[in-house]
Amino acid sequence: MADSRLLELEATEAEGEARRQAQRGPSLLRRGLALGGLVVGIVVVWEVVKVAFAITDFNLPHIYAIPLAFLKPLAGTGQPMGLYLLDQTQYTVYEALAGFVMGGLAGFALGVVFAHSALLERGCLPYVVASQTVPILAVAPMVVIWLGRGFFSIALIASYLTFFPVVINTLRGLLSVEPAALELMQSYAATRREILFKLRMPASLPYLFTALKISVTASIIGALIAEMTGSQRGLGWNLVYFAQYYNSDPPNLWAAILLSGVLGLLAYGAIVLAERRAVRWQTRVD
Repeated sequence: MADSRLLELEATEAEGEARRQAQRGPSLLRRGLALGGLVVGIVVVWEVVKVAFAITDFNLPHIYAIPLAFLKPLAGTGQPMGLYLLDQTQYTVYEALAGFVMGGLAGFALGVVFAHSALLERGCLPYVVASQTVPILAVAPMVVIWLGRGFFSIALIASYLTFFPVVINTLRGLLSVEPAALELMQSYAATRREILFKLRMPASLPYLFTALKISVTASIIGALIAEMTGSQRGLGWNLVYFAQYYNSDPPNLWAAILLSGVLGLLAYGAIVLAERRAVRWQTRVD
């Protein structure tokens, strides 16, 4: 009897998985078509605006000139600019990743502390919020002055933009458990640690991943801004460099901007994939 029940459950699960796989195909196709339509729309609007308002190539180059800029040799080195920017982008990736990890861990730890201490939450959370009212452009030069130019100072600036969403969403997620589930855990004499790892943390995962999707792009922005003020390498520094020499080759700056956007999209997509792996039990309506 038990074996037949087990086989029935396995068959039901397999049927549900097959149904989800069948639905995933059309969904991916729709998303691909939507993305392609968006790209075509941007190209059309870009060129129409350029022609309609008679915008010069200096102010707004043709959109085809931007990808072509990656193929042109860079002045002074002869290296294709695409390879040069990819080499510079790796510094930005390492700095943003370090800042993302540092800020994420610090934010998660603060969220856990605040969830277990209402006194600390009331006393410290307003200062955490107030810290985000200081513009990053004011914070970055101060960090560079204190710590000097280098990897750690840039990562620290990136972590400044990362930790706040993680703090807020971790706190909200840890406190979002059902009261009945919490009472049940307490009735079994579960310790605070067991409640944290077996009840609160699983309940907080959707909130946490929402924060991480915001934070991972914020860490890249922080790294770019920090490189503009405290580095002589990286994608942020090259954005400033190409802006200074914009007159000689305008598409170079647009190409660097495009690469920055692609980097942010890839980072966001990585968190989305991790979320789908970690929060499979969460239902989603497309």
